Amino acid sequence: MSLLNTSETFRRLRNRYRLVVMNDDTYEELITFKLDRLSVYIAMSSIFVILVSLTVALIVLTPMKYYIPGYGSKNSETQFKLLKIRTDSLEQAVRYKDQYLQGVKKVLNGTSPGKLDTVALKIPNTEVSND
Repeated sequence: MSLLNTSETFRRLRNRYRLVVMNDDTYEELITFKLDRLSVYIAMSSIFVILVSLTVALIVLTPMKYYIPGYGSKNSETQFKLLKIRTDSLEQAVRYKDQYLQGVKKVLNGTSPGKLDTVALKIPNTEVSND
C-alpha cells in the first residue's frame, strides 16, 4: 500500500479548475468560476457550519425547544412530579378501599374468611387457691 505524499496531496488540492455556465443554444458563456478543490471544500464546510449553527440557534433561542421530547421548563417538571405522587397515592387509596369492600362482601355473604385475624391466646390462670 503506497502512502500519499503530502506535497502531492496539497498540489492536487491547489490545482485550478474552471466552471463555466453556458447557454446551450448559443454556446455563450454566461458565468465563469475559477475554483480549486481546497476552496470548494472550505466553502462547503463553512456553509455546513453556518446551517448547523442557525438551526441550533433557532431551536435554543425560540419557543421551538418546548416541542422537543424531554425538554421543558422547570415549573412543568415539578408539576409532573407532583401529579405522579398524587396519582400513586390515589391508586393506593383505591386498592385499600377495594380490599375493604371485598372483606365487607364476604361478611355480608356469610362466607368465612380463609384466614382468621386473631390467634388463640393461652392466658395463664392467675387465681391463687387457698388450700
